[in-house]
Amino acid sequence: MSRSKESIKSALTSLAGVLALFGILFYFNETGKLNSYISGILIQCCYSIIMVTSLNIATGFLGQTALGHAGFMAVGAYSSALVTKALINAGIFTTAGLSGFLLYMIAIVTGAVFAGIFGMLVGIPALRLRGDYLAIITLGFGEIIRVVIQNLPFAGGKGLSEGQAGQALIGIARFNNIYIILAITVVCVTILFNFVRSKYGRAISAIRDDDIAASSIGLHTTYYKVLAFSISALFAGVAGAIFAHRGLGTLQHNDFSFLKSTEYVIMVIIGGMGSLTGSIISAVALSVLPELLRAFSEYRMLIYSIVLILMMIFRPTGLAGRYEFSLYTFIKTVPDKIRRLTARKQENQAAKKN
Repeated sequence: MSRSKESIKSALTSLAGVLALFGILFYFNETGKLNSYISGILIQCCYSIIMVTSLNIATGFLGQTALGHAGFMAVGAYSSALVTKALINAGIFTTAGLSGFLLYMIAIVTGAVFAGIFGMLVGIPALRLRGDYLAIITLGFGEIIRVVIQNLPFAGGKGLSEGQAGQALIGIARFNNIYIILAITVVCVTILFNFVRSKYGRAISAIRDDDIAASSIGLHTTYYKVLAFSISALFAGVAGAIFAHRGLGTLQHNDFSFLKSTEYVIMVIIGGMGSLTGSIISAVALSVLPELLRAFSEYRMLIYSIVLILMMIFRPTGLAGRYEFSLYTFIKTVPDKIRRLTARKQENQAAKKN
């Protein structure tokens, strides 16, 4: 079978899987089994998936250590929130019906564009460095972004002249439609999957494996580094827009601290640096795990830490390494696996009789 036919079948199988996921979500939501608490956890899983997969582009596929990714999330969150507030106050849009949907799409695009621009501006000087130096400079840029935001009067702060910590930005429009958020997540992950499989994705993987060799064969390494970093920041802005409008109506600058950036880096490492599938699994698992451990509130952070340590000891390459799961390949290989298991079982039974 030609590669094009295989690709079409794989895409159709993935589409069927996504539709099945939406069907399950629709069933639980319409039957009342999906309460606001579970819906909130699912929304958290969605923006975490976008954040971790986008960070994996820069960290896993490009091979650059970035510790300020929450700063780009903050840019996306605040820019989208301020734009939606301005449009609602001007009477151009409301939060109901089609107007609300269009307003939410504007928020997503605004967050993506502003974060992408900041990613490019930060990436041009920062990506001339590598290793620990790059980690330090991205950490610094992330903290600069957060500190500036927390002191801007129009972003809820008291102003740079007073030098005081910012206040919460309130009155943000609430968009917590789980169907739309899940659809945006699917679109973002699909774009990232296609990006890493394109010639651009192969180029940044080549740069990760050997920067000098990639440059020697004619790859413009600086261009590809900045491109990957900007795309990574762009999707972090999408996650920030979802985070800002998730239903609480407020934003705090502390939501985008260095610890939050570190948390997303941990998710990338646990999932596997260079595996978007692993990033999705780790983002969901590490978003749900703290909630499952709430019954052990006194010990949940200890349990959480032990799980991370054991993971690093016994699976240092992450859950998936660089492996990408394919639903089509899995379904195609299931009959062969069943036949092998059946044949092995028959052989064991025959051996016992003899």
